[in-house]
Amino acid sequence: MSAPGLSFEFATAGRIVFGRGTSAQSASAARAYGQRALVVVGRDPARQAGLLDLLQQTGLSVEVMQVAGEPTVELVRQGTRLARDQKAGVVVGMGGGSCLDAAKAVAILATHPGDVLDYLEVIGAGKAFDRPGIPMLAIPTTAGTGTEVTRNSVLASTEHGVKVSLRSPYLLPRLAIVDPDLSSDMPPDLTARVGCDALTQLIEPFVSTRANPLTDAVCREGLRRAAPALRRAFQLGSDAEARQAMAAAALLSGLALANAGLGVVHGLAGPIGGMVSAPHGAICAALLPLGMEVNLRGLRARMPDSEALLRYTELGFLLTGRPQATAEDAVAWATALIADLGLLRLSAFGLTSRMVPTVVQRASVASSTRTNPIALNEAELTEIVERAL
Repeated sequence: MSAPGLSFEFATAGRIVFGRGTSAQSASAARAYGQRALVVVGRDPARQAGLLDLLQQTGLSVEVMQVAGEPTVELVRQGTRLARDQKAGVVVGMGGGSCLDAAKAVAILATHPGDVLDYLEVIGAGKAFDRPGIPMLAIPTTAGTGTEVTRNSVLASTEHGVKVSLRSPYLLPRLAIVDPDLSSDMPPDLTARVGCDALTQLIEPFVSTRANPLTDAVCREGLRRAAPALRRAFQLGSDAEARQAMAAAALLSGLALANAGLGVVHGLAGPIGGMVSAPHGAICAALLPLGMEVNLRGLRARMPDSEALLRYTELGFLLTGRPQATAEDAVAWATALIADLGLLRLSAFGLTSRMVPTVVQRASVASSTRTNPIALNEAELTEIVERAL
């Protein structure tokens, strides 16, 4: 939790438009940046067919780039060449978090010299971006990552077996259009996975060492919406109110993580996602209740006066709605949710006990782990992963 008087920057997109039907504004917004658009879509372009038609009806020359899975370093290289060759005036990302991360990366790299590895953290040179990218419009069609309002882009390197980030304020989209109607056709399994990602991104910043008054308000509001809505959206995808609540929660989760950081769940999820082919939200879901439980135990043993313990108790109320709920109730609620959503354990994606030491070593130095409310030791990190197998 931030110390009294500590200053912080509340980062957000250049402009955010939220509400049902707002995606109709995407065509005129994109057309304002010129005649050529690179449109980045997900694995099922049919989901974006209506939006693509709107863009083309304005007279835009549209080139489509498809992101079928996690965005990779090589895919971003290809997209950057495409944007430059097309002389794109705008990059439009329409899809889930993977699609938007790829679009953000392509937009900024198109205006910078060199290769993506020159700017990537950990495996690259980590150079800073010194100018804006091509204007980028973010139109999320899943309610999960909140990447439409974050200043990083997560990319997978198959060569290195890791997922790492580009980071810069210049990665913030020029415009984010969040239309809950775009997520109404998501199948239940996808709804569950991305919803758990948003939920984790509200819980971890709330107990983060960088939590501050603005992110506290964002997290409380996001959890108030997500806690009752996620099961409803999973069980009845046509529930417009639940979809709107989850779209808002995902947006708020992006604001929260961008300004307060995350914690051990994401610290472990990054290395795991680089080692096995598994959806990020599914990894977070498998780890979340265990990360909460181990954090609580460590805080009580080594930091009994920590404010984070009070926050975990408040999480009990925010998640269950019961004023007398405890921190243990928060853990129990998360455990029951994951079971109800039918999400898989990590072994189902190919993670094995032999991989755990590598995961723990990489997680111990991850940026997300550094803002966990307590420094967890190797044994504690190992316990979380092994129990999630």
